[in-house]
Amino acid sequence: MIPNDLKYAKSHEWAKIEGDVATIGITQFAQEQLGDLTFIDLPKAGAALTAGQEMGSVESVKAASEIYAPVSGTVLEINAALENAPEAVNQDPYGAGWMLKVKLSAEPADLLDAAAYADVCAAEAH
Repeated sequence: MIPNDLKYAKSHEWAKIEGDVATIGITQFAQEQLGDLTFIDLPKAGAALTAGQEMGSVESVKAASEIYAPVSGTVLEINAALENAPEAVNQDPYGAGWMLKVKLSAEPADLLDAAAYADVCAAEAH
């Protein structure tokens, strides 16, 4: 399931852009590849993000993986619930498992629509 109302990075993060604020998380495909998440490290509110640069990491029973910012801007809010319940990302990556809200500093570039992102996932699955 790849929601049509979101934009996607090739590195498997999603962004829901509403005005000048983007809500960010990792995709269903990403959390399936990682397995059950055990820890999430996110930047603090006020941190500056640059699209394509590392913004944090996730750890699972299988591996640790970096998360990359799909947009540039300033962190407004982090999903504090994930500190005690990282499994929310596995259960609902596009809802309760959101990670950050970011005030955009630039128009997002190079993000994919749902169809193009589906092609990326299909290519990686083979």
